[in-house]
Amino acid sequence: MISKNTIDKVFEQSRVEEVVGDFVQLKKAGSNYKALSPFSNEKTPSFVVSPVKQIWKDFSSGKGGNSVAFLMEHEHFTYPEAIKYLARKYNIEIEETQLNNEDKEKASERESLYIVSEFAKEIFKKTLNDSQEGRSIGLSYFQERGFSTQTMETFYLGFSLKEINYFSEVALKKGYDKIFLDKTGLSIFHENKTIDRFRGRVIFPIKSMSGRVLGFGARILDNKIKTAKYLNSPESLIYNKSKVLYGIYYAKQEIAKLDNCYIVEGYTDVIQLHQKGIKNVVSSSGTSLTNDQITLIRRLTSNITMLYDSDKAGINATLRGIDMILSAGMNVSICTFPEGQDPDSYSQERSLEEIEDFLKDNSKDFIQFKASFLSSQTVNNPILKAKTINEIVTSISTIPDRIKQELYVKHCSKIMDVSEDVLFNSLAQQNKSEGSYFSRRKVAKVHKTPKNIKVDVLFELEKKIIEILLLYGNKKEKFEEVILKKDKNGEVLMEPTTVESLVYEKIFLDLQQDEVDFANESFKSLYKTIINELQKNGKLVLDIFLNDLDAELSNQVTSILMNEDRYQLHDWFSKDIVVKGKKKAVTQLVSETIISLRTYLINEKVKELQEKTQKNPEDNNNEILEEITDYYKLKSLLSKKLNRVL
Repeated sequence: MISKNTIDKVFEQSRVEEVVGDFVQLKKAGSNYKALSPFSNEKTPSFVVSPVKQIWKDFSSGKGGNSVAFLMEHEHFTYPEAIKYLARKYNIEIEETQLNNEDKEKASERESLYIVSEFAKEIFKKTLNDSQEGRSIGLSYFQERGFSTQTMETFYLGFSLKEINYFSEVALKKGYDKIFLDKTGLSIFHENKTIDRFRGRVIFPIKSMSGRVLGFGARILDNKIKTAKYLNSPESLIYNKSKVLYGIYYAKQEIAKLDNCYIVEGYTDVIQLHQKGIKNVVSSSGTSLTNDQITLIRRLTSNITMLYDSDKAGINATLRGIDMILSAGMNVSICTFPEGQDPDSYSQERSLEEIEDFLKDNSKDFIQFKASFLSSQTVNNPILKAKTINEIVTSISTIPDRIKQELYVKHCSKIMDVSEDVLFNSLAQQNKSEGSYFSRRKVAKVHKTPKNIKVDVLFELEKKIIEILLLYGNKKEKFEEVILKKDKNGEVLMEPTTVESLVYEKIFLDLQQDEVDFANESFKSLYKTIINELQKNGKLVLDIFLNDLDAELSNQVTSILMNEDRYQLHDWFSKDIVVKGKKKAVTQLVSETIISLRTYLINEKVKELQEKTQKNPEDNNNEILEEITDYYKLKSLLSKKLNRVL
């Protein structure tokens, strides 16, 4: 178990904007940050991070919380894993008690797979550097590729001995369960026979965005053996090839910083470019680019540059990926290398400056790429040229942004020497299932707002009280209290007096005086917890407070706190329009909310009494009618205090 002292230090030192920023491209929006949701496929940013409150909220999925909650949602960490990750990030020493047998038994299968994979990574690295076979075969191969010792350390490159079960035997002797060795695919068990899956291969550990080992890629070096050149870990709970990008852990910060991601085919392409100084590069691990992989990149940038070989396979892979990238609303450029070369071989012989210049000078947008590639096959052939144009228009049709569509049509018109009208007509045909392109530009669908939507007034008022307590509970304000007195004629009068009080004390005493209890169970629980915390400590440390709540209540709190940050006001001040902020009117906000709640409860009580009289109209209801009259008088007094008619 992780000590309380370590947990407290983690919450004190961690910054939510820094933690989230490692995984999501954040853009400044007033005092907050905004981004596209990492949990859903959206076009308009609804993911908000508040540095002041140290929380985040994803309005598209409804998820929210503190730094720990983000890591648990985004990386599927357990709570201890998230704490350990933050401790490592902020160089906090982890104080941990020894796990007992019961705790070990409760460990999830997912965590067990991670542990086995981490162990394998260490063994493969040790084998590469310490065994004669590893040094003579594996290390020599990496050195021939030009990889430095530092690079091999950074990417944790390794080697698996040719011996049929060396790794498996070591793992079993260390106490690792054969079930998890089997499920990770590291070992293959046949009756009484055990086989190492990656025997005789150099090893490339594949890490998640957070740096956890998900699986392995392995390359055979003996050309005499008839088997697949590259071999990957099989699918498991932690490894899904279509959802993983090799090198994303090392590239994520540079991708976000440079607002561009280079995609290459192989592991060595990533490593070589990284070593040269091009660090915003990832690989699809030898597979065709998938939608999940594109979504992963989209969290960091909207710009992709594909770096593929100039051979037929590389070109075809590029063409397949273009439309997928465009349909995700992203921008794509393509850079092909000279014949017979790939990013790895090209980079080995050149400096960083030379590589950067080459990438800059040879990167083309998808129209230029398709036009140059396809038109080279259509010289003096109008039929094939028409086919090429249709290919380009098909790609344009996948772009969700209509403005981008029109700009690309104009661009294509110039390059291919075809009129814009013809291209727009072709585009309309491509989109015929949705209707004419021009008609879509002219016709807008009108959505009518449903009338008579019933608002749960009590829910909103209780929610507002929770919001006030969370935001201003420990603030000291001056409140106008009213003492009710009767004059000589017996009329009730209000005598105002000013009292200085903490906000939470004002709310607590007023609700206690009126004997008001929350109707919503979540709000009732939150109210008691917040009041207890404020009475005990005099303040709320939001990230720690959220961490002590269960998932449902934590999400409720985050939603309340972040709702006001979802939308940003325009620069009204420059237009001489002054907007009154909540902080400048806390007293008014508290008073109005409490009075509104009292008024609502009075109305409900009056309804209840009126129903009694209606049920028994023949009975003597004088007492009930007098009670109703008294409630109306109280309601009138409250109305005067609010300076409005209720």
